[in-house]
Amino acid sequence: MNKSDGKLFVMNSKSRRNPILGRWLRNVNKVREEEPQPTQAISLDDFNDREIEQAREESQKPPYVSPGLKLAAAWSWRSLIVIAAVAVAFWGLSKVSILVLPCLIALLLAALMAPAVSFLDRHKWPHTLSVITTFLGFILVVLGLLAFTGQQIVVGFPALAHQVVLGVNKLNAFVQNNPFGIDSTVITSYLDELSGKALDWLQKSQGKIASGALGAASSIGNFVTGLLITLFASFFFLYDGGRIFQWFVRLLPKPAQPKSVAAAVNGWSTLVQYVRVQVLVAGIDAVGIGIGAFALGIPLAFPLTVLVFLASFIPLVGAVLTGVIAVLVALVSKGLVTAIIMLIVVVGVQQLEGNVLQPFLMGKAVAVHPLAVVLAVTGGGVLYGIPGALFAVPFVAMLNTVVLTLSGNPEYMKKANEALVKIKGDSEALTKAKEATSEHVEAQKSKQHVEAGAPQQGTQTTSEK
Repeated sequence: MNKSDGKLFVMNSKSRRNPILGRWLRNVNKVREEEPQPTQAISLDDFNDREIEQAREESQKPPYVSPGLKLAAAWSWRSLIVIAAVAVAFWGLSKVSILVLPCLIALLLAALMAPAVSFLDRHKWPHTLSVITTFLGFILVVLGLLAFTGQQIVVGFPALAHQVVLGVNKLNAFVQNNPFGIDSTVITSYLDELSGKALDWLQKSQGKIASGALGAASSIGNFVTGLLITLFASFFFLYDGGRIFQWFVRLLPKPAQPKSVAAAVNGWSTLVQYVRVQVLVAGIDAVGIGIGAFALGIPLAFPLTVLVFLASFIPLVGAVLTGVIAVLVALVSKGLVTAIIMLIVVVGVQQLEGNVLQPFLMGKAVAVHPLAVVLAVTGGGVLYGIPGALFAVPFVAMLNTVVLTLSGNPEYMKKANEALVKIKGDSEALTKAKEATSEHVEAQKSKQHVEAGAPQQGTQTTSEK
């Protein structure tokens, strides 16, 4: 028997005569055959050009990524870019808030006065005269309300102060009678200590108070500037809003203009409906709480009514806060029983608003879920204070309408078509928007007709069979 490393055993005469030895040698040879043999060096000469090119292409291919992960990554980086762009835009607008906030208020005022201008236009008034009449009438109404409210405050405040003093004296007499077993001298010492600390704080804070007065003067200047910008912008939104809008439309790519016009028209209609309904809801809140205040003889009832009306433009929280103020005024002026009755009136008005007015009126005008309203008001208030809470709901409502219109929602495209037909103008973007919405509405009607006719046709075929 011969053997060497890596080589097979050779069967000789002994192994052939010995069956056990022969079987063992055959098994060993089989194992040796299955063992990997040493490979020879491989060079490029062993491959042709095509195989080399295929190997190079395989090596340059990116690693395999599943389609779902690719889609998620594509959405992620695009979403991050959009969020960053929106954040930068809001940051830039916050730096020029003295211009942005008056323009937003002017937009709400224009939406409030737009129905009156449209009414006068439909009755053959010249557009310029319609705008001037509506604008001056609005200013006169506001000035009249402010003048009457100021007069009521001047007349009613001394009586309120007198009643507050009487209330404090009653409280002091109540404490002097030792109702809870507490010595009145202890309470008096606490009150004296608090008044002493208050005087010390005033003496130490004279510089801060002076700087605060200068800041208040600056704030008054900013307020006057913002008021002038608001009036100026609201007038031109009413007078020349169409041309301003067309200028913005021309900045967009032409393929995007028709749907953008339709979305903007729907968004403006939503804003007008929101302001109209909100004025109605605020008026009902103010009238309800005002009647309760007048009936109970609470001082400053009319100023409180005006305050409730203005605060009701902030959904959910505005009327509640002003109602609390009315209850406090009733407490310090008329006592606990009157305050409880006033609280019942405020709660009743709020229940009427929350369970009847908001679902039926606001639900029809603005298709926004109540949870979205709560989140929008909360987020806007946290980020931008009172202006954020004021503009949160109309912003969300307009955004919802614009997105649904751009996505081709049949209901919103029909609304856009109905609104566009009423708009006079022959600009290219407006004409294409009318054509696009009309085609969409006709296609939707044809689709509904086909779907309605399909079952009838199927029934007829069955009967014929």
